[in-house]
Amino acid sequence: MSLEELIPSRHLKSHLYPILIRTALVISTLLVGLVIPFFGLVMSLIGSLLTMLVALILPCACFLSIVRGKVTFFQGLACALIIAVGVVSSVFGTYSALSKIIDRLK
Repeated sequence: MSLEELIPSRHLKSHLYPILIRTALVISTLLVGLVIPFFGLVMSLIGSLLTMLVALILPCACFLSIVRGKVTFFQGLACALIIAVGVVSSVFGTYSALSKIIDRLK
């Protein structure tokens, strides 16, 4: 459920409430970015972990679980290769982000 769905029905025709909600969200995001000292590095850590998981690993894993017994050899091999690339990329990205965070803390 989005915040704009919480607007009372009598105010739905007004564009003021959605604009105020979106402006408040952008300002709060800006404040979080300014207050947290390593915000960019933390975002790169989260991105390296989650992007590979969502973009490469989960689609192949879901495909393999859906068509469990009907997977051909080449489909299984392709999925295994894509999952391996996702895991290796995630490990390198996580290592890189963690090493930069540790360097900043020193």
